[in-house]
Amino acid sequence: MDEGFGIAAVEQRDDRQGTLRLGLRLEWLTVGWNVVEGMVAVFAALSAGSVALLGFGIDSFVESASGTVLIWRLRAERRTSVEQMERIERRAQRLVAVSLFGLAIYIAAEAAVRLIAHERPGVSAAGIAVTILSLGVMWWLARAKRDAARALGSRALEADAVQTAACFWLSLIVLSGIALNAAFGWWWADPLAALGMTYFLVREARGAWRGDECCP
Repeated sequence: MDEGFGIAAVEQRDDRQGTLRLGLRLEWLTVGWNVVEGMVAVFAALSAGSVALLGFGIDSFVESASGTVLIWRLRAERRTSVEQMERIERRAQRLVAVSLFGLAIYIAAEAAVRLIAHERPGVSAAGIAVTILSLGVMWWLARAKRDAARALGSRALEADAVQTAACFWLSLIVLSGIALNAAFGWWWADPLAALGMTYFLVREARGAWRGDECCP
């Protein structure tokens, strides 16, 4: 009986270590992709004079910062005792919450500026390409992070998955805004959609800060 429990414990520990390695790979991929995405988007924004693409590129760097926080959290679990993990989890979760709040504030401010100034995003082949690619990458990463968060019981990783999902929607908003402006002259479509998105970001950031349980 005891031997069976011991084998089960070893298998459970091995499964968790495998999930931790997967989580680390996902976060490294998040950081790497967003650095490249951010540089391409900022270059495209400056070339086309697109405020929306510029915001999208800066958001990519915010997401990279969030991924770096989660790399720290996941690496800490691999070398830290169980008793210390709860404190580390809360610190990581609050750092992710702060990045979500910052992202919401930036999007709201950027959208307001565009509405007041009546600025229309230009059409950029590179910008369109990177936002389309981002849709697929962010969707896959968000789902994979949520699965890993459930396996680890990590609220911080769940909050980061929410931010990754927000980047998916932001990609769609930027792409839709450029397309609607180019096709119909609806310059206001992008900033209005971005303003609506800030409610979702703030709600999730508040939940992460309070320490709401993930994966209900």
